[in-house]
Amino acid sequence: MKTLLWLQAAGCGGCTMSLLCAESPDVIETLEDAGIRLLWHPALSVETGAEVLTLLNAITEGRQVLDILCVEGAIARGPAGTGRFQMLAGTGHSLMHWVERLAPRAAHVVAVGSCAAFGGVTAAGGNPSDAVGLQYDGGHSGGLFAPDWRAGGADPVINIAGCPTHPGWVTETLMLLAAGEEIALDGFSRPRFYADHLVHHGCPKNEFYEYKASARELSEIGCMMENLGCIGTQAVGDCNIRPWNGEGSCTRGGYPCINCTAPRFEDPAHAFVETPKVAGIPVGLPTDMPKAWFMALASLSKAATPERIGQNAKADRVLVPPTLRRPK
Repeated sequence: MKTLLWLQAAGCGGCTMSLLCAESPDVIETLEDAGIRLLWHPALSVETGAEVLTLLNAITEGRQVLDILCVEGAIARGPAGTGRFQMLAGTGHSLMHWVERLAPRAAHVVAVGSCAAFGGVTAAGGNPSDAVGLQYDGGHSGGLFAPDWRAGGADPVINIAGCPTHPGWVTETLMLLAAGEEIALDGFSRPRFYADHLVHHGCPKNEFYEYKASARELSEIGCMMENLGCIGTQAVGDCNIRPWNGEGSCTRGGYPCINCTAPRFEDPAHAFVETPKVAGIPVGLPTDMPKAWFMALASLSKAATPERIGQNAKADRVLVPPTLRRPK
């Protein structure tokens, strides 16, 4: 039986809310089936006060084995490196204090969500709380822990980035750790089982994308890359391959992908629903595609756009159905 402790640091708690959307099976059943015992979660457990303090001290003193430490939310290091902007109530110590002491006792440390991984929304703007991720500060190695820091199992912090992160990414990571399987990580320590995919893969708007038939307003069903800021062609994640609750994703809901699995997504330097352009050309182009090739293909695609796709792209529903092909 593997043990798991979950801490909520500086963030909104949205990753826990997302995790509760796991289904078939739900998260509690998933943990039980994987042989994982949840020692404590601040929102899901009944223990509080002295009981929690006793548990935390038992872990830091080596009297309680900790296999997996999950941290949700960024680490607020302020003011002046004390971490006292966020205290763990009843303990007299900051969340930063507890994470620094608990992490070395864990076989594996998991950053749940982009705040815990990179700082995320908590670190947006001027970052007055001096918030960082566990092992990254934005896109730079070294957050609360140094770049070469390793957990007891010799792994770096596993970054399940996303805002909020997908429940399937969390449960799959925990099941792999419980089974003793090695988790392949990408260059930002994100599990490759989802980071090797792009949000673009499986997007329901791909037919519009192929012809560069673009929406102009959020209510329209065309591709949102050209005008509405969608960067699903650059963002890692299998959101449209295994959508939330079996059917939901940002682009399926008519909202552009904002690349929430990436460091510094929270400060794009423009509105999330606007595509920055230079001389009318979108700045953000698909991953791995040279700009000249994209522009040439885009021009050809627009010229070849079928009337059905062109009309539907600028509507809020399908106006022109596919052409009927009667058998001969």
